[in-house]
Amino acid sequence: MDKMTHDDLQSVLLCVGGHDPSGGAGIQADAEAARAAGIHACSVITCLTSQNTCGLSRLWPQRAEQVEDQCRRILSDSKVAAIKIGLLGSSRVVRVLCDLATENPRLPLVLDPVLTTDSGQQVADAALLNQIRNNLLERCTLVTPNLPEARTLSSFKEPDDCAQRLLQTGCPWVLITGTHAPGVEVVNRLYGRDGTRREWSWPRLEGKYHGSGCTLASAIAARMVLDMDPTSAIAEAQSYAWESLKRALRTGRCQLTPNRLFAIDGTETQSQ
Repeated sequence: MDKMTHDDLQSVLLCVGGHDPSGGAGIQADAEAARAAGIHACSVITCLTSQNTCGLSRLWPQRAEQVEDQCRRILSDSKVAAIKIGLLGSSRVVRVLCDLATENPRLPLVLDPVLTTDSGQQVADAALLNQIRNNLLERCTLVTPNLPEARTLSSFKEPDDCAQRLLQTGCPWVLITGTHAPGVEVVNRLYGRDGTRREWSWPRLEGKYHGSGCTLASAIAARMVLDMDPTSAIAEAQSYAWESLKRALRTGRCQLTPNRLFAIDGTETQSQ
C-alpha cells in the first residue's frame, strides 16, 4: 500500500505540555478542548506532575532529547497544523521547541506560559523564564498569559505596557486574560503588532477552576487548525471556555474541573 502524503491526511493539533493526573489541566485538558472543536490532538509530555484539584506537590521534567524525538516523530508522520505549548518543565525543552519552530516557520504556535499553578505554586525557574523571554516568545504566533504571568514576562505592571513589551519580542499576538484581576467581570485583552486592540468582558463565575488557561489556549489553537484567523479563533474559543467553566465538574475536593466535553456531536455531557 502506498504511503499517503501530508496533503492526504486530516489536520491535527500537536500539544506539548505537562501531564496532570487529575485531568483538570495539562495534556488531557488540551486533548478534550481539541476534541470539542472536532480536532484530533497528538501529545508530547514535557513534565510529569504529582497534583490534584487542591494543588501540586512535585514535578518530574522529562529529558529534552525525549521531547525532541517525540515531536519530530509526530511532525514527520502527521499533518500538524498548529502547536500548543503549555507547562515546559525545563529550559532545555525550550531550546528544542525553538529549533522546531525555526524549522517550521509557517506553523502557528500558541504558548500558554504556565509559570505558576492555579493555586499559586511556582513552576518556572530563572533559566526557564529567560529562555521563554529571549528565545521562545519571538517564535510564537500567540501568547496567552494571565495578568500575573504577563507582568513576570514583561517586568511591567499595567496590561497595555505588558502587552507592548511582549509584542516587541516579535510575537504578533498577545492575549492577556483577566481572571486574576478584581471585579465582577473578567476582561480579556487582545493586542496585535498591527495595532489591533480588542476587549471582551465575561461575567465572573463563582468558584475556582483548575485548567482554565489550558482550556482557552488549546481551544484557540484547535480553531487555528481549522484555518480560523487569530481574532476569530480567540473570540470563539473564549465563549467555549467560559461555557466549560459555567458547567464545571466537581471531580475533587478543591478546584472545579472545566467541563470541556459539555457538547460533543450535538449531545450534552451530563455532570455527575
